[in-house]
Amino acid sequence: MIFTRGARITGAVLCAVLAVVAAGWIVRDLRVTDRPVDLWWHWVDGDGVRTLAPLTTSVLDPVLLVVYVVVAVTVARSAVAASALVATGVLTLAVRLPALWVLSSSWLGERVPDELRGRALLCAFVAVQVGVALLVTAAVGRRAPDSAYGLTPTRPTQGVSVTAFLLLGAVAGIWAAWEVYWGQELGLDAYLDHVTGEAGVTPLLGMPYGWLNVSIALLCLTAAVGALYRTPFSRPFGMVATALLVGVGGPTLVTALRSDAFAHFEESRTPVQLLLISSLFGLGAGCLALLALARKGEEDMTMAGPYAPVYDGQGGGGGFPPPPPTWPPTPSGPPPPSGPLPPSSPPSGW
Repeated sequence: MIFTRGARITGAVLCAVLAVVAAGWIVRDLRVTDRPVDLWWHWVDGDGVRTLAPLTTSVLDPVLLVVYVVVAVTVARSAVAASALVATGVLTLAVRLPALWVLSSSWLGERVPDELRGRALLCAFVAVQVGVALLVTAAVGRRAPDSAYGLTPTRPTQGVSVTAFLLLGAVAGIWAAWEVYWGQELGLDAYLDHVTGEAGVTPLLGMPYGWLNVSIALLCLTAAVGALYRTPFSRPFGMVATALLVGVGGPTLVTALRSDAFAHFEESRTPVQLLLISSLFGLGAGCLALLALARKGEEDMTMAGPYAPVYDGQGGGGGFPPPPPTWPPTPSGPPPPSGPLPPSSPPSGW
């Protein structure tokens, strides 16, 4: 199945809209900070930065901006990028959906002006609607190829699929184990506040920490299972999952280096040590999986008629049978037959 031209244009435009929204909020935060580096430190540790107005973005916003730009360019150039739109729509819903209830809740109090809260809520609502539109576009904008030859979405190679399954599967298991731990440690009510954001969310457009961890675990699990079966959607889902891992693990590493956490590692409590190890493992696994999934996958060719792909005798399925032989023309006489003849009946005049 391939993407129609209209669906490709629609998907690229929708991704561009999301990119403009994310870039607009980043520019807004840059304007209310004294120096651009202050915004970076706000993304890294969330405090210690004095600003003229409350900051709204988190470290996930530049990650989303990069994803939207890359997917918009990919969809505009590729007719088989439906999976990329699906992954982008799921990522958008996961990141922006919590803002709908966080920004409209009463417990947010007087932390931010009503005008700023209203604009943030409107942009979050638009982002959620665009995310749904991406899923709808990916579902209804596909059709069968018109020609006999039709490229299908690329699948990860055998080595890439094993690598992605092991790395992303391990991350999903570790993140799920931590959520089970926090559920037992905090209790049901406090853990629900940890997931919904009532326990505290620093940036307006940021994700609650529990919601973020659950989203990472589910995205990594989906990508790992897809990579195990070498499905086409495993590559874009794996890439957006690794983008979240890098976006979360990078600031964790910077914070650890800034606070000399490695120098005092043995003095820290066991949960703190395990948290640091888990974050660094997620960062390393995300980088390795991203590099592996970014490699060109294997393309499957589908053809109609008698020239279907066959085994090429070299361990692949990209070979094609040779065309039927034709007889050479004769100097004179009737034209040769168009098809092969039995060996005992050679054509006359040849």
